[in-house]
Parts: sequence; structure tokens; C-alpha cells
Amino acid sequence: MKLKNTFLLFIAIVLISHGLGAQNTGGQWPGYRGYYASGVLDHANLPGSWDINKGTNIKWKVKIPGLGLSSPVIWNEQLFITTAISEKDKEGLKVGIYGNVESVDDESEHEWKVLCINKYTGQTIWERTSCKGVPQIKRHSKSSHANSSIATDGQYVVAFFGSEGLFCYDMHGELIWTKNFGKLKSVFFAAESAEWEFASSPIIHKGILIIQCDVMEKSFVAAFDITNGKEIWKKKRDEYPGWCTPNIYTDNEQTRVVVNGYKHRGAYDFESGKEIWKMSGGGDIPIPTPIIGGELIYFNSAHGKSSPILAVKKSAVGDISLKKEETSNEYIAWSKARGGAYMQSMLLYQDYLYNFRWNGTVYCLNAITGEELYKEKLGKASSFTASPVVSDNKIYVAEDNGRVYVVQAGPEFKLLATNYLRDICMVTPAITEGIIYFRTSKYLIAISKDE
Repeated sequence: MKLKNTFLLFIAIVLISHGLGAQNTGGQWPGYRGYYASGVLDHANLPGSWDINKGTNIKWKVKIPGLGLSSPVIWNEQLFITTAISEKDKEGLKVGIYGNVESVDDESEHEWKVLCINKYTGQTIWERTSCKGVPQIKRHSKSSHANSSIATDGQYVVAFFGSEGLFCYDMHGELIWTKNFGKLKSVFFAAESAEWEFASSPIIHKGILIIQCDVMEKSFVAAFDITNGKEIWKKKRDEYPGWCTPNIYTDNEQTRVVVNGYKHRGAYDFESGKEIWKMSGGGDIPIPTPIIGGELIYFNSAHGKSSPILAVKKSAVGDISLKKEETSNEYIAWSKARGGAYMQSMLLYQDYLYNFRWNGTVYCLNAITGEELYKEKLGKASSFTASPVVSDNKIYVAEDNGRVYVVQAGPEFKLLATNYLRDICMVTPAITEGIIYFRTSKYLIAISKDE
């Protein structure tokens, strides 16, 4: 189904699902969290449980060199991930909930690689080294030098390694073009020496590549021709450093680029880059991606004093910032002042909005009204970084320590299963027909029902 036609599914909120899984045909998962970051792919027939030690429902498991937190991306039989390899950068990932903002002290040479893997067998189809050198920005102990997920449209494969550059390949691994934006200062705004590395993923829509670069200096959002890398438009942003991936929506057949942020959350015209609307407020280190459904766009963030959840109307124009004590206005359907997530993007599925927080608390809300339907807790003392995904009414969410919880979708909480990956897992999984893929700190694991 063509991408333009998929948005027509959203004509009437009362007649359609708020998840985007219906548009995901052919088992493609073309960017961070699939089509439009929805995290949805139905009719995949995934197992609800597995056993790593016994091999039950384990299709394959392969070791991935280096360190990376990019999510798997899929087109037909090809699965793409990135990694950064260094013989000295052996510190790995530190999990848990803690307040240490310091960077990992490592100045060794790294190799930034794109891996193309056969999604059915786990065998490498091709591997490319995009660049080599000492990273221009250090990483946090819960970060890596390869955080951004690939974007593909079935013709081009784009990898973004922050300060190391933007790289576009064809599906056979031939380098088509590159771009370098100089040093992108992905740092803690309150302590510039706390370098945490870049993480916003690129997206592709109708042959146009979109990137969001909210950094310490010269933040911007930009559009490029996917065929040759030519800049179509670029807009400056007055913004704190953030780690959000942009998204796409349509309003009355007008396509928009929507971005999360602290000082400047908002939307731009897809064709020209003209600002359509904006608002301020939220967590001052924004990470989650905006989620699209029906006639609403859902935002959350949580750092510092504020942790809002917002439902913004697609028809928004101008400055729509809420006044003090307001929870809604002409263009904000509803909002909650507290309860947003720091790391995780929300999940929208069958008229329910799910919000998984860093400490394992999960909220289920009515997507239209914002009414809280339940609040439950997963895990005990660990932390959650990966965002949830869903297929056939089963929500999958990974705890940093490698536990994966399977939760029944719907207005009542029901834990279906608890599974184990036996390795650190901070990466949002990917889904294709019959298989769900988890990337751990050392492995890529394909989980499928045993034949």
C-alpha cells in the first residue's frame, strides 16, 4: 500500500484503530520502531514465550561485534543494524536507574559499521565500514557511538552516526553519498562537559530524508533528496540538546514533519520547511518520538520538573503553548501534567495509549480522552530503556537486565509471560512476519514459533 494511501485510513477516529499496524504490509519495518515509529505489526503470529537456554522458539542467535543501540530495521529479507567497534572501548553498558551524568573516558579509534543480515538465517549479506577515527563526542555509560537506527525505503539505506556523518547506501551496500555536519554537541545542557552522543534516527518519506539535530549549538531540522543528498530545506531551531526522532503526519492532505522538543516542540511543512506550529514546555531532556493516530499527535517527555503527556490536534497552527493551569486549548485536546516517560516512546494501539516509564510503571490511557484506565508495575528494582512494540494484542517490552514482559493489550492489565534474553537489552525490538528481533549488548536474537 502506498504511503499516501495509508493516511486515508485515519479519516474518522471513531471508525478506525489508533495504531498504525494496518498500514504495515509485507512485514517491512523501515525505520526506528517500524512505519512512522508506531511499533505495530499485526498478523505476525509471534510466540508469547521462549527459552534461550533450551532453544525453544529461538530461530537464530548471532554475535554482533562492537557496541550499538540502534534498533533492527527490515526490508524484505534484509535486516540492518549499526555498530561502533573499538578494541579499547570495552566498558560496555551500565544499566539501572542512577544520576551519573559523566561521559565514558575513551579516546580510542572506532570503526562505524553498517551490517546487512539475512532476517531468516542470521547470516551477514554485506558489511560496510562507514568511517574510522576517534569519536568527536564521548558517550554516556548507557549510550553507544551507534545509537541512531537505519532508515530505508527499499531502495536506499541511510545510517546517521552524528558527528561522524550521514551515509547513504543502496540495498547492495554501494555508497551513494555522504554528508558531514561537523561536531554535533549532544551534551547535557546544564553541563556541557557531559557528552552523551547523538541518537536521533533519520526517517524517509516519499523520497525525502528528514533529520532532526537538537544539539548544544546550531540545532536544526532538515530535508534532503534521498537520491543524491541535495539539501531541500534546513531550518534553525532554538533548542536544548535532545535525542528525539522526528515523525510524519498529514492534515487535510498537507504533509508535516513533527518533532518533539523542550523549547520548540512543533511541526514543519514537509515541502518547504515552513513552521506550522510550536509549543514549549515538558521534560528538558526530550527523548521520546511523537506518535500519530487518528486526528491527534501524542507527545511525552520527563526530565527535570516537568513530565507531561500531550494530545495535539493535527489542525494546530501558531504558538499553541498551554497557559498556566490549562490542560487543553483550541489545539490541544487533552494533557496530563505528570506521568510522561523519560526514555520510552508511547505505544498507540486499538484506541488505547500505553506509556511505559523508566522504572517499569505502565499506564494505559483512553487515547481520545486521556482517561487513565490502569497503572501497574513491571519488574522490581531494574530499569527500562527500550520502547514497547505490539503484535496481535501482545505488547512486548524489554527490561534493561534482559527480561522481556508480554502484556495483553486492552483496558485491563494482564501479564501474559516473562521471558529472558540472558543479556543486557536496551534496544527497541523489531517485528516481521513470524519473527521478533531483540538486540542485546552482544547478540541479535530472532524469536519465532518452532516449526
